Amino acid sequence: MAGGVAKARGTGHGDSASFGFREVALDEKQGLVDRVFERVAPSYDLMNDLMSGGWHRIWKDALVSRLSPPRKPRRPYHALDVAGGTGDIAFRIASRSEGASVTVADINGDMLAVGRERAQARRLKAITFVEANAEDLPFPAGRFDAVTIAFGIRNVPRIAAALTEAYRVLKPGGRFLCLEFSTVDVAGLDRLYDLFSFNVIPVLGQIVAGDADSYRYLVESIRKFPNQARFAAMIEAAGFERVEVDNLSGGIAAIHSGWKL
Repeated sequence: MAGGVAKARGTGHGDSASFGFREVALDEKQGLVDRVFERVAPSYDLMNDLMSGGWHRIWKDALVSRLSPPRKPRRPYHALDVAGGTGDIAFRIASRSEGASVTVADINGDMLAVGRERAQARRLKAITFVEANAEDLPFPAGRFDAVTIAFGIRNVPRIAAALTEAYRVLKPGGRFLCLEFSTVDVAGLDRLYDLFSFNVIPVLGQIVAGDADSYRYLVESIRKFPNQARFAAMIEAAGFERVEVDNLSGGIAAIHSGWKL
């Protein structure tokens, strides 16, 4: 549920970014985020289940269902999952699309190591794990039929740059889908959600992972992420068309989608 990470390019002087509720230098954020995911990688899957009550699995299933990869592609089908670390989305795509080739890109080696181990245990050979920068992807333009990112884009220092790169590596007619925490739109649920997030999740992080601070950052990063309308506008600004938003669980999470037409 926390999502993977993606490294930034060089920065200009005086730029800043949010690291949870703190403002830090833009070129400092990536190192801080990297250390968070180095610490949480071993307990990542267990904590996701505890924090979401298992709902992150349902949301990820919804993302891949919305993508609807071809079950038996008549031509090669290539998907890229950015900040895909432990492989949750890649495994779902591979299980739904016979013969699909899936690339997982993440900057954090600890998260990728977990994903590789899980793929080997499942004997999945059509998944490739690549240490890569979401803001400067090492792939040619028009390489992929689909680009996905789940619970990772809020950790990218320059979100607009990552969206532009996703657009670049997609083929014409390709689709971008992003699953991310968003803004609750149900009266009363927002207060309960805040109570759980700020008071329970850090405690769980301390008990299970021995690290309350990392999970406190992850909760804060959700609150700093643009709401549904503002993030949809950012996707459109990157060049995508037919941009849509589907709220999940009252807006706790949302699936954003767009096409490269």
